Amino acid sequence: MRILHVLDHSLPLHSGYVFRTMGILGAQRNLGWETHHLTTPKHSAPWTEPTEQIDGWAFHRTPSPTSAASRLPAVAEIAAMRATERQLDALAGQLAPDILHAHSPALNGMPAVRVGRRRRIPVVYEIRAFWEDAAVDHGTSLAWGPRYRATRALETWVAREAAAVTTICEGLRRDLIGRGIQTDKITVIPNAIDAERFTFDPQPDTDLADAFGLGGTDVLGFIGSFYAYEGLDLLLEALPAIRAARPAIKLLMVGGGPRETHLKQQAAQLGLSDAVVFTGRVPQSDVERYYSVIDMLVLPRRRMRLTDLVTPLKPLESMAQGRVVVASDVGGHKELIEDGVTGFLGPPDDPQALAATVLRAFERRQTWPTLCEEARRRIEARHAWSVVVERYRGVYARARAGTEARSR
Repeated sequence: MRILHVLDHSLPLHSGYVFRTMGILGAQRNLGWETHHLTTPKHSAPWTEPTEQIDGWAFHRTPSPTSAASRLPAVAEIAAMRATERQLDALAGQLAPDILHAHSPALNGMPAVRVGRRRRIPVVYEIRAFWEDAAVDHGTSLAWGPRYRATRALETWVAREAAAVTTICEGLRRDLIGRGIQTDKITVIPNAIDAERFTFDPQPDTDLADAFGLGGTDVLGFIGSFYAYEGLDLLLEALPAIRAARPAIKLLMVGGGPRETHLKQQAAQLGLSDAVVFTGRVPQSDVERYYSVIDMLVLPRRRMRLTDLVTPLKPLESMAQGRVVVASDVGGHKELIEDGVTGFLGPPDDPQALAATVLRAFERRQTWPTLCEEARRRIEARHAWSVVVERYRGVYARARAGTEARSR
C-alpha cells in the first residue's frame, strides 16, 4: 500500500505533532507499507532542497507564497492552501498513491480533498486537535469570534468531504458527531508510544539529580511546553501547601514556552526559588534521564474545550516508565488515567484541590508499585504503536471502498 501523508510540519522540528507523525510512519513502515510525505508552507525549519532526507525519511517541501498579498490575514491561509494543492497534485501524479492521508489542520485537509476528487484518490483526514481552540489559548483568536467560526466551519467541511476521518480520542469524535459527521465514518486512533523504547522503573540518574540538587528529596515534575492551558501557575500556587506537609519536596520543570518568564517570576514571588528547578528545554534524547529523577509527574491542565477534547502524550511516556501521574480530571486525562488504578485525578483550576490530590497520592505510596505495573500493562495493550497502527488498515480499506463505489 502506498500512502501520501500531508503534514503541517516535520523533522527536523521537534513537537508532539512530529512525534506522533514519526510513530505512525515507523509503524506503517514495519507493516511493509510505502509512505511518502509532503509538508505545507507552515513547516518553519529552513530548507534548500525540494526533497529533504532526514534520519532515513524523505520529506517533500512546499515553497511559501512570496507575493505581498499572501502575507495578509486570511489571504495568507488561502495562498498556503493553493500552494499545497499544487505541490500535492504534482506529487500525486508522480507517485499514484492508494491513499491521501492529510493530518490536521484543515489547511492540509482542503488541498487533499480537492486533489483527491480530481484524481479519484481516497482521502483520510486525521484530526489531532481543533486548532481554533488552541488559537484561543495562545491569544491569536477569540472564542467563537469570526476567525474561530471560519476555522471551525472549514474543519467540519473537510471532515464531511473526506472518505474517512480519524481522531486521537473520544472527545474529538463526540464533537464531530455533534456537528453531523456520520458516526461510522470516524475511527479513534489514540496517541501512542513506542513502549519498548522506554525502560520500566529506570534507575535514577544520580549525576543529573545531584546537578540540580535533587538528591534525597521527593521530586514532582513537569516535562513539556509551558502553555497557559497546562495550568503550571496552579502547580506553583499549590506547592507551598504541599511542602507544608512534606517539606523536602522539590519541583522540576523541564521545558520552556510562552509562560516561562511568568512562571519564574511567580516562583520567586512565592518564595519558592530554592524549591523549583527550571531546566530550560532539553534535547529529546535526554528526556528519559529527566523522567528517571522524577517521582511523580504532575499535569494540572485547566478545564476548557481544548483540554476536555484532546488527550496529551506525556502521561503515556511517564506511565510507560513506571512514574506515578497526578492530573486534573479534564476529559483528555480521563481517557488515559483511571483514578487510583493507573494514576490519580483531582479537580482542575483549584490549587488547594491539586495540593490535596498530590498529598493523597503520597499517602497511598504503598500502592504505587501495583498502580505503575497496571499503567504499563495498559500502555502496552492500548497505546503501543505496534497495536494502534493496525487500525489504519481498516480505515484505509473503507476509504478505498467508498471512493470506488462513488466513482462507479
